[in-house]
Amino acid sequence: MSDCKFTIGLDENSSIITHYLQCRDTSYEKTFRNEAIKLLDEEKNNFNIYKGVTASEAANELSLFPELTKIPFPCCNNPKFTFIDLFAGIGGFRIAMQNLGGKCIYSSEWDKQAQKTYLTNFGEVPFGDITKERTKQFIPDDFDVLCAGFPCQAFSLAGKKRGFEETRGTLFFDVAEIIRRKRPKAFFLENVKGLLIHDKGKTIEVILNVLRNDLDYYVPDPQIVNAMNFGVPQHRERVYIVGFRKDLNVNEFSYPTPTDTSKRFIDIREKNVVSAKYYLSTQYIYTLIEHRRRHESKGNGFGYEIIPDDGIANAIVVGGMGRERNIVIDKRLTDFTPVTNIKGEVNRDGWRRMTPREWARLQGFPDNFIIAVADASAYKQFGNSVAIPAIQATAEELLKRLKISNKTPYGRISKTRNCKK
Repeated sequence: MSDCKFTIGLDENSSIITHYLQCRDTSYEKTFRNEAIKLLDEEKNNFNIYKGVTASEAANELSLFPELTKIPFPCCNNPKFTFIDLFAGIGGFRIAMQNLGGKCIYSSEWDKQAQKTYLTNFGEVPFGDITKERTKQFIPDDFDVLCAGFPCQAFSLAGKKRGFEETRGTLFFDVAEIIRRKRPKAFFLENVKGLLIHDKGKTIEVILNVLRNDLDYYVPDPQIVNAMNFGVPQHRERVYIVGFRKDLNVNEFSYPTPTDTSKRFIDIREKNVVSAKYYLSTQYIYTLIEHRRRHESKGNGFGYEIIPDDGIANAIVVGGMGRERNIVIDKRLTDFTPVTNIKGEVNRDGWRRMTPREWARLQGFPDNFIIAVADASAYKQFGNSVAIPAIQATAEELLKRLKISNKTPYGRISKTRNCKK
């Protein structure tokens, strides 16, 4: 199989091929089949290990694409429902939904570094910019749940109708447009808690009006859910919005109650001594102390924060603030030789930033999740991700309303591959 020259990149062609292979032997493969076969047939000379066999026939062997088979999170056996993963990031929604028996039949994420991580863990290249009609055209029909952690944007309310057309030019419009076209049974949206007060409450007013009235879904009032209540030691509040197609006669929904508030930082701390590169320099510590002192003198609460072993981390976010407000004391380091260019020396008091793996654990990512990018990108990706346990607990409540049993295989799939866990 090593003679195969076709490689999976981070482009639309690879998105088409990987989605085709993921959906092979299901009713969803037709969405990708024609273009995927065309792309593979163009490369048929590269499949010389299968003499006399066309590329399209050879494509039925996933072993032609080893990077798609050696993944930690393959598709579920006998899926009970299907979903799509919009603004997919690195797949937090996907892991939660797969844990509940779902099969992802479409993903979209424009960031190339996030696509790389997604491919490494799920064997699939997400499609790119969801605002493009070409990208939307590859979304299959007849899936059950739409998942999206869409960015928050202000809407133009010049017309003051506050309906579907008012959202044009925003990413929410693209989510709403997909819901309008595909009519999934349900949707699950996630956003920062500030969405509820964004633009003095006008933004959420428009969103709910579109979902409830223009799209005709039952949408209970959104709720802020804190990840620290679901088994991860991170104070992370996010607003969740779920909705159900009205013909399903769902008229009640309760967001999940806390399941585990016991976890602390020590539960997710690296078990082995971490590299000196995560330890702060003496000069950097001095800068942090002076920065906080200046703000405190003005009555502000800005500045670094140290999380004790028995403490709860602050929300991890993109940028320096996410790391500076989550400093820990870890005195296990004995070799203080710098491994990067720093001003001053590696401090002897144990001050360090959390590692990307610790950030992954704060979001509920299992340890077999592959971090396929450099630290700077990894911090960004985990900071932008959803908290898997909180998503999963909410999705479980959503699936109960859809009467999707954990014991009954999903019926729409005509034939499923046995995917190894």
